[in-house]
Amino acid sequence: MADRLHAMTLLVAAVDAGSLSGAARALGLPLATVSRQVAQLEARLGTRILERSSRGLALTDPGAAYVAACRRILEDVAEAERAAAGEFSAPRGLLTVTAPVVFGRLHVLPVVADFLAAYPEVDARVELTDRPVSLPEERLDAAIRIGELPDSSLRARRVGAVRRVACASPAYLARRGHPATPAELAAHDCVTFESLAPADRWAFGTGRGAEQVPVRARLTVNTAEAAVDAAMAGLGVVRVLSYQAAGGVAAGRLRLVLADAEPAPWPVSILFRAGPMPQKLRAFVDFAAPRLETALTGVARDLA
Repeated sequence: MADRLHAMTLLVAAVDAGSLSGAARALGLPLATVSRQVAQLEARLGTRILERSSRGLALTDPGAAYVAACRRILEDVAEAERAAAGEFSAPRGLLTVTAPVVFGRLHVLPVVADFLAAYPEVDARVELTDRPVSLPEERLDAAIRIGELPDSSLRARRVGAVRRVACASPAYLARRGHPATPAELAAHDCVTFESLAPADRWAFGTGRGAEQVPVRARLTVNTAEAAVDAAMAGLGVVRVLSYQAAGGVAAGRLRLVLADAEPAPWPVSILFRAGPMPQKLRAFVDFAAPRLETALTGVARDLA
């Protein structure tokens, strides 16, 4: 059984790496070992799991089902090992957390730092990314999510909300005037970035009053930080999340516009898997939730 679990681990690593050689490098094993183990798995199953080509690996239909089962089995084994090691009796072990890039840098990392100081037997790995991630597939303990949550098997603890705000520098507004309605943005220069919304239109209002307003992007960038910096430099109106603009507003380098037309806020939640909770995760959720609530309340106050 141990050999079979080892072979499953190599197979999943190959799928994640996109090649047998990538799995070998990641695991520090000879390529021949990885290739032989996968071939033995296929021989035992009597079917091909992987299709190999010059472009990399692709799962066959039976292979996709088998790899999904392998992930579940390996996670169950890992959870059993964590339980045996005491992670369910006291906060200890490795805590893995993911969060959006800017929110994570501004608000999650300080909380994690304080948490590690309070729980010396816990280590942490924090992944800051704006891409969607799967907690089970990527073996993450918790995720900080911004936005409405789809129905799923995950549990969630809400910690606040963020707004989508439009703002510009005082110098730009003095030069070009304040837009009184979303439609007036057509006559303004805008700074856009596509990770939040389409670059050519912004949403305003809620319910029946919701509208999609075309905007002209004088500058398009790929990060919120760059968009905010460009707006503070006077290049135009920017649309960002409230915590991304709060520092500029508090410093007087940005002013909100069209606040009465903002769409409904997005909730901010801590997501984690259902079922028995390791003490490290329970401790982190109880530690992080009130601190993130306080941080989001401070953002709202800065923008009031």
